[in-house]
Amino acid sequence: MFTTPARLFRVLAIAEAITWTLLISALILRAVGQPSVLVTIAGGIHGFVFLAYGATAVLLAFHQRWHVGVAAAAIASAIVPYATVPVEIWLHRSGRLDGQWRLTETDDPRDRTWYDRTVRWFLHHPWVLAVLILVVIIAIFSILLLIGPPGGR
Repeated sequence: MFTTPARLFRVLAIAEAITWTLLISALILRAVGQPSVLVTIAGGIHGFVFLAYGATAVLLAFHQRWHVGVAAAAIASAIVPYATVPVEIWLHRSGRLDGQWRLTETDDPRDRTWYDRTVRWFLHHPWVLAVLILVVIIAIFSILLLIGPPGGR
């Protein structure tokens, strides 16, 4: 399904935008008298996808060798509703999502860095990568749930 970095990033950018719609819709429904549990559910879904998108942006920043500013823009785009889609389009059009997964070392000296080797190892073991990302997301999500919603109640 995620045969290229571009495909993975596109799926998560769109999913992040869709979950913004769920969250905003739930907030509107709560404002007109619907149960606030809708915000809790939509917020949980959005939070999980938000963190998954951020983790993917970090992975691709290393894999695609983005500059820090590009990586920061990709990650920060999740904060602004619907911004992940235009950022994905920009990254795609600028060639920053081009290419296949780099699974083998080449003559490029950058392929010998510790983080390139680590990314390659994880790409050869995608289930380990998926579990690691899931564990990190669950940990962050749990901490955020313990802290409570923005603004408190």
